[in-house]
Parts: sequence; C-alpha cells; structure tokens
Amino acid sequence: MRAYRVAYDGRPFHGFQRQPDVPTVEGALFDALRDLGVLDDGAEKPEAYAAAGRTDAGVSARAQTVAFAAPGWLSPRAFNSELPASVRAWASADVAPDFHATHGAESRVYRYHLYAPRDGDGGPDGGRALDEGRVRDALARLAGERDFHNLTPDEEGTVRDLSTNVERDGDFLVVELAAGGFARQLVRRVVGLAVEVGRGESELGKVDRVLGEEAVEGPEGVAPAPPYPLVLWDVDYPGVEFSADEDAAASAREVFGARCVEFSVRGRVAGSIRDSIE
Repeated sequence: MRAYRVAYDGRPFHGFQRQPDVPTVEGALFDALRDLGVLDDGAEKPEAYAAAGRTDAGVSARAQTVAFAAPGWLSPRAFNSELPASVRAWASADVAPDFHATHGAESRVYRYHLYAPRDGDGGPDGGRALDEGRVRDALARLAGERDFHNLTPDEEGTVRDLSTNVERDGDFLVVELAAGGFARQLVRRVVGLAVEVGRGESELGKVDRVLGEEAVEGPEGVAPAPPYPLVLWDVDYPGVEFSADEDAAASAREVFGARCVEFSVRGRVAGSIRDSIE
C-alpha cells in the first residue's frame, strides 16, 4: 500500500469525487492509473483505494491524500506523467496494508483566503468591508466541540471539535479550520457566518442561535461562502511520514507558479481598465 499527497487547482473540476460525464479530480486520477496500466479497464477503482476527503466543485487542495495497492515503481513523478497539469502528486509514503485514507486521518486542515484589505475595500462583490475583529470574535465563538447541524445539510455526524485561527497576510485574512473531519459544506458555512458578522450584516448573537438546538432556516440560515478561496491544506495520519519526490514537487511548484503569474496578469489588466474609466 502506498499513500500519495496530491495538489490540485479545483477550478476546472466538478469536485473531487468521480461523477459521470463531468471532469473531477478523482476521475483524472483513475484515468491516469488506467493509462499507466495500474488500473484495469473494467475496474472502477484501484484495490483498497480511499481518499482523505471529497472537496466541493472549485475547491483546491495542497495535501489531498489517496492510498491504494500501488506497484513499487509508481512514484509521484511517474503518476504525474499521465495526470493533467492542474493535478500534481508530489509526495508519497509506504503504509500498512490496513491503512485507510479516510478513516485513518487524525485531523484535517482547511484554509480559506478572505479578501480584507485594511483600507476598507468591500471586495469584488461590492459588499461591506470586513471588520477583522468581528471575524475573529465569530470564529472564536464557533471553536470547540459543537453541534453544527445548522451549518450543514447532513443530518448525522454534525457534532465536531473545531479549532479556528485567523492570520493576516497582506490584504487577506487566512482563516484556518481544523477538525477530525467535516460535515458537508461545514467549512464554507462557518466562513460564511464569520463574513456575515464581519460585515455587520449579522450580530455576534447569531452565532449562538446557529449553535442552538432549534433549526435556523430561511432568511436566518447561513449560505456557504464561495468555493474558490478554499484549500484542503493538510491531513494528518499518526505515524505516517510522507517523503517529497523532488522532481514531482518541482513540477507542482512550476504549475502553481504559472497559475500565480496568470492571475496576476489578469488582475493587472482588469485593474488598468477599472482605473481608466472615469
């Protein structure tokens, strides 16, 4: 058994989990394994396969983790030879035969990048500017072991022990959320609630109502924040040490570096048009 760390840009995909007729990250992984002769044409998935989590459409990852019965020659570099550029395996670890990438994870960490410049710009959606202190207060109140049934469509597994942290990075607030696991849409709805409070659209007391036993629905409900600023940042497995493949890691840095330049150029072009219109 071998486990792989996989980074991907989520924008071109309809989420991680394989679906018929639409591109997904898992579908790209399986297609690559078929092209490499690791997965038979008639097989749905590799032997003993499991993944750390199922990211939504548009969500990216730094350390999504998949594990399966892999041949010894399948290094991250070899894996990348048949993967699209937007998906890069970059590290691997030999694991026990009973290793399970989903159930064996001790913690999962997500990072959400909130545009929140100190000059008070409300951002691309034209909303109110974010108050950093209010964002921090909302997230602090959401931390701990809570029942998040009002922040997920799931009906079971809604009690989670959530850790929250906020760090400023230039014009952005990087919100880090960690837990043993996350119910569907929980990360994005936690961020959505923090943004409501941060913009003054809701009072801090709404956090308490959302965490209460009564259902919070309709206009009082919390919509998920957009998926594109969200990254599955890390997944921790006790006793498992991943080793980076130098060539594969260099390939990942090159791919994401090119995307960074691409969007910097796009931003400059858009900004020049904005600034020229009187």
